[in-house]
Amino acid sequence: MLMVGGMLFSMFFGAGNLILPPLLGLQAGTEAVPAMAGFLVAGIGLPVLGIVAVALCGGVRELAGRVSPLFASVFIALVYLTIGPFLAIPRTSSTAYEMLRPLLPGSDMIDPNVAAVAFSVAFFAVAFVLALRPGLLSRVLGKFSAPALIILIVLVVGASVLGGGGAVLEAQAPYNANAAAQGFLTGYQTMDLLAALCFGIVVAANVKQLGARDPKQVAGAISSAGVVAGVLMMVIYCGLGFVGAAMGGSLPDATNGATILAASASMHFGEAGAIIVAAIFLIACLNVCTGLISCCSEYFYEALPRIPLIAWAALFAVFSCAVSLLGLDAILAFSAPLLGALYPPAIVLVVMGLFHARCDKLPLMWPWAVLSTAACSVVAGLRDAFAPGAWLLLDALPFADFGLGWLLVALAGAAVGAGLSLAVRRKTAD
Repeated sequence: MLMVGGMLFSMFFGAGNLILPPLLGLQAGTEAVPAMAGFLVAGIGLPVLGIVAVALCGGVRELAGRVSPLFASVFIALVYLTIGPFLAIPRTSSTAYEMLRPLLPGSDMIDPNVAAVAFSVAFFAVAFVLALRPGLLSRVLGKFSAPALIILIVLVVGASVLGGGGAVLEAQAPYNANAAAQGFLTGYQTMDLLAALCFGIVVAANVKQLGARDPKQVAGAISSAGVVAGVLMMVIYCGLGFVGAAMGGSLPDATNGATILAASASMHFGEAGAIIVAAIFLIACLNVCTGLISCCSEYFYEALPRIPLIAWAALFAVFSCAVSLLGLDAILAFSAPLLGALYPPAIVLVVMGLFHARCDKLPLMWPWAVLSTAACSVVAGLRDAFAPGAWLLLDALPFADFGLGWLLVALAGAAVGAGLSLAVRRKTAD
């Protein structure tokens, strides 16, 4: 279980997971504890449950296919695009650049736009080449990149703790109201629940190779391994959140966690700290970028084999390079409405997948609960992206102020689907 837990941790914890907790800690300030609690539920609890649900149902296509084959195809493609070229892959380049920019020689004399383009093109050129041989980077760097990241985090967090921390600010927007709910919504940006839907069947296969056989044993083994990975991630998230809270007095207007971590490392370790942080982020980001380009290319090549694998890899690398030039702040801002549209139906799928034996007896529950939730979340996501602040009828629903108005829609859809299933069953019996 320790081995599988370590594998789960490595699969989930990338460079992107490093940049969210520090910003949450800084912005939440005095409300950091409830905000972090909500973040942990979405960033750790949901992905672990997602792994278990996919394992119980036999794969993400089998899980989503209970809604409809068309929904499964569209939803899975959107999941791969989101954890790939839409958000996660561009974020790797933007994060690495944010960490390296202060260390580039003569950076104050180079046009920032030119430097960003040059770095992004070089970054994705290397990632594209490595994606065609994905095992190379893992063999060379995978053995020490994750331990090095953990050691770095321990050093930075330990320095903040031993240093006594700085002044903690009053909570800023959006954490100045309903901090726990906002922390939960911030947890969407880890994208780990969406990743869990793709990773679940792989984890289940590894658990079966270690001796687990029947579904209950597999689910129990995965849950135990999830606890191991979850504890590691919880300790790291809380530590990074502390770093962010402690830097509130120094960087009250920071807009991303990469800047906060770099400043904290420089404060406690001088120039060496900034160099170490930049190097580790570059390694981690390049590793994650390579893996995601390879993973997404493989999926779409299997779906559309007429287009060569190398063409898919090139397409994702070029598209991601273009998106990365928007900058880390813009990517994080864009991610909120997109993930807000995808996460609610994913959560409903996971919850129903955990109880699939019972839900399968009422088959119409699946499309009614999931599709009604998806419709609600997509409308809200479009509003947040193109007309933020506009009022929708959905805003009158309970928990809408917390960004959770879809909960009632999901329950109502499940109730309608259950009722229709029972009616069909009675009609068939008659």
